[in-house]
Amino acid sequence: MVRVPLPSPVTGNIVQSIKDVVQSLVDDGMCHCEKIGTSNYFWAFPSEAAIKRQNRLEALEKDVEQMEAKQRELTDSIEKALLGREQTDERTSLNEELAEIEAQWNAQQTELQTFKECDPELMKQKRDETAVARDAANRWTDNIFIMQSWVCEKFNTDTADFAKHFGIPADMDNV
Repeated sequence: MVRVPLPSPVTGNIVQSIKDVVQSLVDDGMCHCEKIGTSNYFWAFPSEAAIKRQNRLEALEKDVEQMEAKQRELTDSIEKALLGREQTDERTSLNEELAEIEAQWNAQQTELQTFKECDPELMKQKRDETAVARDAANRWTDNIFIMQSWVCEKFNTDTADFAKHFGIPADMDNV
């Protein structure tokens, strides 16, 4: 049982600090708290900590055993996988042939990249994107003309003054 000294004017204990210390002990699981009536009772048994350590040790030992078993399984599977991969003349020649084919494929890919500009699918995609961009440019040009006519009517100004003030070129027109 944990005995907490009562605050005394001689020792200068602060009640709140005792509450905080006891609460941190309860939070850490080092002691227990039970409310009986209007009082809180705190206790801890010396053997309880030893039992917790023993349980933790047993759990860790079990984990170690499981990890060692898994390691043995993995090393066995690696050994089984390497059984058919001994270096033979046939395997060496196949690896060389594979390397030649990969080098040839890489060379063809780089050559393909040089001709990518003439790809019909890429050209079609660029035409489609150009049409979308042209439509967007025309829409914004129309919006500028609509805003210009509204401002000129609302504030009784000339379109040339509006264009000059907002930096709109005189030859601006739809694309």
